[in-house]
Amino acid sequence: MNTVTRQEAFTDAIRFWERGRILYNAVLALIVVGYFVAGWPESKVSLTFNSMQGLFVLAVFANIAYCAAYPVDVFAQLSSVRESWLSYRWILFAIGLVFASIIARFFAQSMFTNAAS
Repeated sequence: MNTVTRQEAFTDAIRFWERGRILYNAVLALIVVGYFVAGWPESKVSLTFNSMQGLFVLAVFANIAYCAAYPVDVFAQLSSVRESWLSYRWILFAIGLVFASIIARFFAQSMFTNAAS
């Protein structure tokens, strides 16, 4: 068994998860922009200062939720399952991305579908 220090576990977690954050935010942004474009021109009615602030808050919450992976990752890396974990932690990323995408779709759909109604 190869032991790892806390510093190595934290460094590896940051390296893995921060690269994934780029894809995570891009996918969520594409969902929101996709619903906005699909609802055009009616969706532009929904684009107000308040709705933009709401989107910003939702983006911050999505990124806070993304950080929930860090304790799980570091804990797994400091355990005896580290080698297996490093091979399969992408599954945690995929599950989180799907979950966040569903939430983003729900909010984007409610904001930009039938905006003029």
